[in-house]
Amino acid sequence: MSDTSVNDDEVEQTPRELVAAHASALFEGPPNPEMLAFARRMRDDFAKFLMEYQFAVDEVLTKVSILRQEFMHLHSYNPIEHVTSRIKKPASILEKVVRRGCDPSLQTVREQITDIAGIRITCSFIADTYRVLEAITAQNDVRVLAVKDYIENPKPNGYKSLHAIIEIPVFLSTGPVPVPVELQIRTIAMDFWASLEHKIYYKYDRAVPSHLAGELADAAAIAEQLDRRMEELHTEIHGDRLLDGGGAAPDDLLDDTLLRRLWELSRGPDTEAG
Repeated sequence: MSDTSVNDDEVEQTPRELVAAHASALFEGPPNPEMLAFARRMRDDFAKFLMEYQFAVDEVLTKVSILRQEFMHLHSYNPIEHVTSRIKKPASILEKVVRRGCDPSLQTVREQITDIAGIRITCSFIADTYRVLEAITAQNDVRVLAVKDYIENPKPNGYKSLHAIIEIPVFLSTGPVPVPVELQIRTIAMDFWASLEHKIYYKYDRAVPSHLAGELADAAAIAEQLDRRMEELHTEIHGDRLLDGGGAAPDDLLDDTLLRRLWELSRGPDTEAG
C-alpha cells in the first residue's frame, strides 16, 4: 500500500480488513441518495457479471463431460478422475483489485483478473494432463490466452500443474460475451500435494517455517516419483494403447444380429434376401 493517508494500524491490515473498514466508513451517517443509487447499480451489475462467469464454467464443464464420455465409449479409457469448479466470491475479487491497485470498473476487472472462474481437472497420469489440455484448447470456440506449464517447470516450492487461461463465448440474449476461465490440470499426486501445501501456507499466513518448506519440497519430489512409477506400471500392464488413446468400443454396443443386419444393408438390396 502506498497511500500515505492511512495510519500505521491500517498498513498492517490485510486487503480484506481494509475493504471492510473502508466500506464501513463510507456507509456511516445518514443515507446518501447518490451512494444508495450506486450501491443498487453495483449489486445488479455485479450479479450479472458473476452470472456470466458461472455460465462460462457451465460451458467448459459440458465440454469436459463430453470428453469423459467420448474417452469411455470410444477408447475404453477415461483419463479424467475428478473435476471441480469455483467462482471467486465478491470479497476475494475486491481484495485482488486492492492488491493490484487496478481500476474497480467491471471491464478492467475482467481484463486484469483472469482467475474469477476456475476449473480444476485431476487426471490419472502426467501424459493425460497434456492430452486433456490439448483436447479442450483445440476446440473452435475456445481461445487460449495463456499457458503455464508448471509440470515441466515446477515452481521453486515444488508446485506442479498445468495452468491455462482460456476465453469462451457465453451467449446471452444481448449477444455473445467472451469470458476468461482458468484451467488447472494435474495428476492425483500433484493435487494431493497442492492441497496440503495450501493448508500449510494458509495456517502460517504464507510465512512458512524453512524446515516445513523443505519438507514440502521433498514431498513434491516423492509425488513426482510416484507419478512416474505409476505411469510406468500402467504402460507395462496395458502397453501404449491406452495412453495413446487407442481402444475398442464397448462390446455391448452392437450385438451379432445387428452387425449382420448392418452388413447386409451395406451390401445393397440385391443381397439382403440371401
